[in-house]
Amino acid sequence: MKTSKAMKRNLDQWLADYAVSHQNPINKKIHWLCVPTIFVSILGMGMSLSAWITIVLTMLISLFYLKLSMPLFVAMGIFTLMCLSAMALLPLGFKFWAGVFVVAWIGQFIGHKLEGKKPSFFEDLQFLLIGPAWVVHTLFLRKELKPSNA
Repeated sequence: MKTSKAMKRNLDQWLADYAVSHQNPINKKIHWLCVPTIFVSILGMGMSLSAWITIVLTMLISLFYLKLSMPLFVAMGIFTLMCLSAMALLPLGFKFWAGVFVVAWIGQFIGHKLEGKKPSFFEDLQFLLIGPAWVVHTLFLRKELKPSNA
């Protein structure tokens, strides 16, 4: 892990570094579907186990986004509320959400096989939080950054 570099990255650098392994159009579409699906499935599994732990974890993750960007923090907050609202309308159990999680990760790895590059989180686990930010930033904030050459 490159912690010294990782700790100094701003949002644009994180997104550009993430974009390096997300250039294939099919891989991008898979990620636009599977990353939010993984996000909501994690919330669903968490809520199935403990609402309080899920709330605390969500707040900690939100602080990560707030440190990167206020617009991203707001967009991720709205996205998280949308996910929680969907979960309230569809009160499904842990097994359902775990199955969704597994299927979505299979999709992610298929996308990376097509891309020919390994997932970014193999380099730095913080990319697991950047994936949802990349989707929200690209789709909601309508801004996609080009990959960095670093």
